[in-house]
Parts: sequence; C-alpha cells; structure tokens
Amino acid sequence: MGIGTPFHSRTSALCKSLNWREWAGCFTACSYEVLHEPEYFAIRHSAALIDVSPLFKYKVRGRDAARFVDRVATRDFTKCAVGQVFYTPWCDDEGKTVDDGTVQRLDENVFRIAAAEPNLRWFHMNAAGLDVELEDESRDVAAAALQGPTSRDILKRVSDADLDSLKFFRVTRAAMDGIPVEISRTGYTGDLGYEIWVPAKDAERVWDVLMDAGEAYGIRPAGILALDVARIEAGLIQIDVDYTSSLRALIPSQKYSPFELGLDWTVKLDKGADFVGRRALLEEKRKGPPRRLVGLAVDWDEFESLHEAMGLPPQVPSAAWRVSKPLYAGGRQVGRATSGTWSPMLKKYIAFGIVESRCAPLGGRLKMDISVEHQTRQVTVTVVRTLFFDPPRKRA
Repeated sequence: MGIGTPFHSRTSALCKSLNWREWAGCFTACSYEVLHEPEYFAIRHSAALIDVSPLFKYKVRGRDAARFVDRVATRDFTKCAVGQVFYTPWCDDEGKTVDDGTVQRLDENVFRIAAAEPNLRWFHMNAAGLDVELEDESRDVAAAALQGPTSRDILKRVSDADLDSLKFFRVTRAAMDGIPVEISRTGYTGDLGYEIWVPAKDAERVWDVLMDAGEAYGIRPAGILALDVARIEAGLIQIDVDYTSSLRALIPSQKYSPFELGLDWTVKLDKGADFVGRRALLEEKRKGPPRRLVGLAVDWDEFESLHEAMGLPPQVPSAAWRVSKPLYAGGRQVGRATSGTWSPMLKKYIAFGIVESRCAPLGGRLKMDISVEHQTRQVTVTVVRTLFFDPPRKRA
C-alpha cells in the first residue's frame, strides 16, 4: 500500500482529479486537474512545482567517499568539484545498466546519490574494503522540483541563494524561510529549473512558501503526466520504460549498456580508477553496441492520411505512452519504440526507440505500428536526435 510523501498534506488537497500513481511505495499525483495540459504548459511557460520525494536518496560519507562513487559510476568523479552535480549511469560486471541518476558533491567527502530505483544493497556490495558510510535518507529528505521559465524569479524571492551565479548542474546550500535546504540547478523537464532538497519535517512549510511566492508568476502543481511529456521532449530516458535494470532483467536481451542507451558521453573508460563494468564496456566500445536508442519523429502527412482513410481527423495520444510499439525496416522488425508523445511545444509526434545499430544513423526511415480505429497500421518515422527540445534558458 502506498504512503504519502512529506508533501502529501498539500498535494492531496490540491489534487482535484483524484488521479494517483504509486511511485516507490508513495502516492504521486498523475495530474492535479482533470486534464494535465495546463500543468505541462506551466512547465514550459511559467513555473510548475513537482513532488519528486519518492526518489531514492543516499548520502555517501567518509574518507573513501569519492573513491566509492568513482568505483560504481561510469563518470570520472575526480573532475566533480564540491558544489557540482553529475548525471551518471552505473553498471554491473557485464557493463549493463543497473540504474541512472544524479550525484551531488556536497562536500569534499560527502555525496548524495538520487535515483528512481532502490540501490542500497548493490552499493553496499560494491563498497567492500572502503572507508565509507552509506545512509538511506529517502524518507528523511523531501524533494521538490521547481521547473519553468519563472522558477529562478520565484526562488530569488524566498531563498538567500545566489541564484544568478548558480550554474547548470550545480548545487548550493541555502535557507528558505529559515529552513536549511540544498538547491540544485537540475530537473527532469529539460527547462530552466531547480530541485529543492529539504528535511522531511520542514517539507510542508517549504511547499507553502514556494506556492505563495509563485502565485504572481503563474505557478501550478504538476503531476507525473505533465512531467512525462516534458522529459520525452528533453530526451531523458526512464528506467522501467525505456530500459530495464540489469538486476531485474529476465533474459539477456532485456539488459542494456550505456552505449546502447545513447549515454556514451557518460562513460569515461580512460579515467584513473577502475569501475564496475569497465572491462565489458571496453570490449563493447571496440566492437560497437548491437543496438542504439534513437529519437523518432512521426511523418505527420502519412499519419494524417491513415486517419483520413478511415474518415477520421488525426488522433494524437492525449498523454505520453509507455507501451512498446514494433519498429520495422524492409518488412523486418528491427527494434521497438519505448515511449512517445505529442509535443505541444514542437507540434510534432515524437518517440524514443531501441533499434539495431545499422538502423540508427540520423535521417534513416523506419515503420512503426500504430492503431487507427482499432486496426493496426504502419506509419513512417524518421530517426532524429533524442534531444527534441533544448531551450537556451536551461543553461543560461
């Protein structure tokens, strides 16, 4: 049975739709209103406040804290300064992805790892021989994502942080209404945004402060449905949707390396420290990955024609979908689309797909199964970059 997050007294009062989803054992609002579109547009045009407390949060302390993070993650943490945040996957011995998330360096020997799945046992297994303490602070620390073009202006009103100098993927300590928090310039929307990490006992006050200050800036609470559209536009993958953790895979084909997931840039094979999965990833780098995650853009004229043949206007999905759809080349299945959505900002129907590497070059054309009036049809999709939406304000 799900439980409420530290913000539940506030989110439950605002959730008019009564539409909830379980995330890591917690109730999470799918949408606050009956339709999620206003929440999505708040992310893109004003500001949205999203409860992301169900994230698993692990504090790493000790003399060997940096060595531990370097051992389990594919990024080079000798280059992660205090106050910096790295996005990284971590792998098993076969070089297959266990999970992905962010790692904040809060102090010289203190890190916070945030991930969507529980990883504590796996971290303990790989901490052998190191002077390091691993603390599960998932229930003790609440997290709220303030995302959107006006998010900085709102935070300036309620915190003492120097937000004008806080760069993309940096974290700083601050106070909000006298409450000590950490503010990171991160998020899962691909827009200007911040995540606020606050002691669970103070979560309600922080939520109230943000909502009160944000009223003049068009703030809205936003749920998972709006977030799902935004993260696909931003080219951000999701575990259990776009890939399966290697720890839960039932067969080898359900395991994915970072190279197959398009995360080549996160794999630092030449870093000084050895890391879990490095030997397997060196071999895969030499041979080349057999599959690749790609972006897909649906051919709108063809999509429209398929509906017109049934006497219907084009019908795009009202929310992001997470059910795999076969992908074909030359009449043969070469992969699957993993998740997709209609992008209100781009006015395009977009998706992620995992395909054979030979089908991954940009500009390639594939066929994807769709349903038109309960009949299976195929529409042409073009292979494109996964980063569909990338506004300059995100990093500015």
